Order: sequence, then structure tokens, then C-alpha cells
Amino acid sequence: MPGVNFDQIRAAVRIEDVLSLLGFEPSRRSGMQWYGRCPLPECGSARGESFSVNATLGRYCCHRCHSQGNALELWTAATQLPLHQAAVELCHRLGHAVPWVHRW
Repeated sequence: MPGVNFDQIRAAVRIEDVLSLLGFEPSRRSGMQWYGRCPLPECGSARGESFSVNATLGRYCCHRCHSQGNALELWTAATQLPLHQAAVELCHRLGHAVPWVHRW
């Protein structure tokens, strides 16, 4: 199985796109900083604003389950798939070409 260029995916995928796929609706916005309920299944944050997103930096952090990272890491955590499989699925869901890495 060929590898995936994760750096290209991280550069091409916006965190807003991943949040949209996850159905995240911020309960409060302060500029490009958004707050709301954590969309990760293991969090269990049924209420409150434990989840924050900085759309400018493309980073997220949940102060309840302590998950944090970029758009690809958010998708990986939300789907609970291995990174390679999550990256391929995310590209397909967003209509991006998968940046395959073929080794000789």
C-alpha cells in the first residue's frame, strides 16, 4: 500500500471543512476563535463550551477530553481510524485527490 503525504493534507484541508463534516455548530464566536460542545465521541461533553477552535491557526483543543491538534488530527480522533485510513477517507469526503507517496 502506498504512503500518504500527510503534510500536503494538513496544508490543503481547512479545519472548518472537518468541523462541517462533523456537524459542529459553535455556540459562541469571538472573531476566529469558536467555542462549543466537543464533537469527539470519547469526550462525552454533552453541554458547555469545553471545545475551542482557532480557525486562523487551524487548531482545536478540548479542555474536557484534552484532545488537541489540527484538522487531520481532529478527523482521526473523531472517526477513531488509524491515521493513514483517516487521511484517505478525509480526502475522499472532501473531494481532494489523495497525495500518494510511492516508494521505488
